[in-house]
Amino acid sequence: MQDIPFSSLSEFLELLRELPGPDATAKAAAERRNGTLTKPPVALGRLEELAIWFASWRGDPRPLLRNPQVVVFAGNHGVALRGVSAFPAEVTAQMVTNFEAGGAAINQLAACFGARLDVVALDLDRPTGDFTRGPAMSADECLEALRRGYGAVGADTDLFIAGDMGIGNTTAAAAIAAALLGGAPEEWVGRGTGINDAALRLKAQAVASGLSGHRDVLDRPLEVLCRLGGRELAAIAGAIAAARMRRIPVLLDGFICCAAALVLHRAAPGALDHAIAGHLSAEGAHGRLLEALGKRPLLDLGMRLGEGSGAALAIGVVRGALACHSGMATFAEAGVSDA
Repeated sequence: MQDIPFSSLSEFLELLRELPGPDATAKAAAERRNGTLTKPPVALGRLEELAIWFASWRGDPRPLLRNPQVVVFAGNHGVALRGVSAFPAEVTAQMVTNFEAGGAAINQLAACFGARLDVVALDLDRPTGDFTRGPAMSADECLEALRRGYGAVGADTDLFIAGDMGIGNTTAAAAIAAALLGGAPEEWVGRGTGINDAALRLKAQAVASGLSGHRDVLDRPLEVLCRLGGRELAAIAGAIAAARMRRIPVLLDGFICCAAALVLHRAAPGALDHAIAGHLSAEGAHGRLLEALGKRPLLDLGMRLGEGSGAALAIGVVRGALACHSGMATFAEAGVSDA
């Protein structure tokens, strides 16, 4: 595990305020190269934007994608006991076993697009507290999860995706979104694992109770993460921050991942400049969350699995963008007349 440059929540917040930016020289060179490739201007649409974005963060005007990484973070939630999910909490550990055995959707997608897949289980035998009764995590528990996430990003990773697994985590994500963006709980809760109307009402009630019980911290993003979040959400936030510190581009997954990212966005505007939304989830409030983050999804396939699956599928789009940008001939090289 790499050295972790923070040992308290206040130090993590300071880290977010000193994040590195993209390489302006590499970006300018990538833009110049893009303007000389054998195609009409902007003929490749967002692929051109993607390639220049990637080049600017990797500091390479002609980059290739060599080592994408997906990390699935797993955690259990005390609020799950309130009947907010269609599945029992034991499913989290069972799915971790499935990930490790290679049997889940994310295993297939990571392998399909040449990504390393890691699984980080976060104290599954010790669920977070029920946030309707008290804080989900203490400051020390939240800090430990942030550090676990920060340390999970591989040394040679050049594109990072954070996935999630945790029964009850769409409830925690909805609570974070409602706390930091406002609006009624009903606007943020969704079907998650496929819950019925009665469970959906319980979910909204749980979020409302959490917002009321923790209303004193709703203007402090890291406190919101501690009080209403979960270990896997904190780990995702830590991993996205680690990627930024090392100028590693990030593809954001669905609702849970973006709720964790929202904490960084609200704590330090611009903290997600190295991140692009991989897809639009079918979880109803994800689109609204992406709007708040200022992110336009690459894909919209009606997916809502989590695990990093939608973002993993978008690796193919990034690969295509870089293949064109770095592999195409210029007009001069090809002997083609430039308009």
